[in-house]
This record gives sequence, C-alpha cells and structure tokens, in this order.
Amino acid sequence: MATASSSLTFSTSLPKFCRPYSISRTPPPQVSVYFKKLSISSSLKISRRTTTRASSMTSSGITTIDQNNKKVVEVFDTEEDLAVSLAKYTADLSDKFAKERGAFTVVVSGGSLIKSLRKLVEAPYVDSIDWSKWQVFWVDERVVPKDHPDSNYKLAFDGFLSKVPIPPGNVYAINDALSSEGAADDYETCLKHLVHTGVINISSLSGFPKFDLMLVGMGPDGHVASLFPGHPLLKENQKWVTHITDSPKPPPERITFTFPVINSSAYIALVVCGAGKASIVQTALGKSQNSEVFPVQMVSPEGELKWFLDKDAASKL
Repeated sequence: MATASSSLTFSTSLPKFCRPYSISRTPPPQVSVYFKKLSISSSLKISRRTTTRASSMTSSGITTIDQNNKKVVEVFDTEEDLAVSLAKYTADLSDKFAKERGAFTVVVSGGSLIKSLRKLVEAPYVDSIDWSKWQVFWVDERVVPKDHPDSNYKLAFDGFLSKVPIPPGNVYAINDALSSEGAADDYETCLKHLVHTGVINISSLSGFPKFDLMLVGMGPDGHVASLFPGHPLLKENQKWVTHITDSPKPPPERITFTFPVINSSAYIALVVCGAGKASIVQTALGKSQNSEVFPVQMVSPEGELKWFLDKDAASKL
C-alpha cells in the first residue's frame, strides 16, 4: 500500500518562487475498481475493453474518434463510470511519461474535476502509479489564501493530493501573498525555471511549455481555466501565465494559463458532467446552429484532446 509522509516541508533545492507550501497527508483508502465498456469509433469498428469492477454490473459508453483533429469523445452512462475510465487514462499516461522522460507533468483545474479524479486514490492505482514522477500544476487559481474555500489548491489537496504520496517539492502552488498580477508573474517565472532545468518540456512548434497532461473541466458558460467568454484574455498570445481582476465568476482576482500554453499540451482530458452543460457541449462538438464561439472551443492541443462526458452532458448530441 502506498503511504504518504505525515508532514511535508519546503524544498530547499528550488528557488523560493518554486517552493510548494507545507502540507500534511493521510493514507488513502483501498478500494477495488472494476469496469467494462463498449467502444465505438467513428469508423464503426467496435472493440471491447475490460478492466475490473467491484460489482458484476456492466456499463456501456460510446467513443467517437476524429483522426484529423486528434479528438476523442467518450460518453459514459454515469459519472462513476467516467471516473473509472479517467483514472485508467491518467495512470496509463503517467506510466508512459515516467518511462519516456522520467517525469510526468500534470496540470489540474478546480471545480468538479477533482472529484472525478477520486479513483486514482484507490486500488489499484494508488499502489501502482509512480507518484514520485508527478509534477503538479494548476491551470488557474483564485488569488485567495490556501485555506480559503475558494482555493483550487485546497480543493485539490483535500480531495486528491493529501491522499497520494507525491513529493512536496513536486507540487507548485501560487504565492497567495502577492497581488494577482504578481502571482501570475511569479508563477510564470517558476515555469520558466522548470523548463530550464528540464522538468517541463518546451514545444518545438509554439515555443511555449509543453505539459504532458492537462486535466480540466468546463464551466456552464463554456469557460476553461479562468478564460471567460468575450474576455480580452482569450486573445493573449505572449504571456504564459496572466491575471484577471474582473472575473465574471467570483472571486474576481485570479491567475490563469493562456491558450498558447494550454494548446501546447501533449494530452488534454476535458471532463464535463451534468445536464446544465449539455447546450455548450452541443455547440462545442458541432451539433448546434449557435454561432457563438465559447472558450472551450478554443482548446486544441498539439497532441490529443479527449472529452470525458457523462450521458447528461451529452444529452443534446
């Protein structure tokens, strides 16, 4: 059973702006996970993938693959089935990058995304993943204290990071003592240091940092990270990390990765659940007459984009 240390402190091998904050951890529970799913590609070839599940019940989902745009859309009967598949997807990429480059750079968002990662803290993944290779970042963050209910760091810590043994020096939170502008500049400086030391790859196509996997959600208005519909930051193409002081969703002050960074990723998992997001999903996947372009439609990574949808979010497709 993988266990986490009882106390974690600042890393002394990194510049001050790259040091994570002290956190404590509790051991995760052990739960067996089993899953069976029917996959259907756009070419109508049918394949069956099986793993293990605690009950004998099976669930079915539809997989559509767009080879030209390197986009995969998977629809699951329940959010539980989605979470099981997302865990396997993440674990497989963790193994791939740990073997290929000795590190796995993972970017997470806030919202319901963290809940959907819960299967990673259960067996078999909590024991089989090499957590020492993980380097964890945030695609956006609210500029609030880390123990504030609005903090994406707190959300990720409570629901995920406190339950897995990722080394403390590999978790990169913002400096919440700074202004939003200062925190954004500080975080970008941290990323540039990690590119220089080889922890983060650089894209040969864009010149922006190339993260191995981004795990992100989508807001009911179609926003991703803290990039909101109609906001000028959608057009930012120079900075790696920028700040916002007029977020239409509270709290108003945030930092966020820009689209050039998001779209330089090797893999992006876009996780969307709930009927309240079905209309945006319909528009984003080209099944609507709506002419408005939402931020989520601007997500177009160098590598693979994979949509994880429950049947409610996909109900209008």
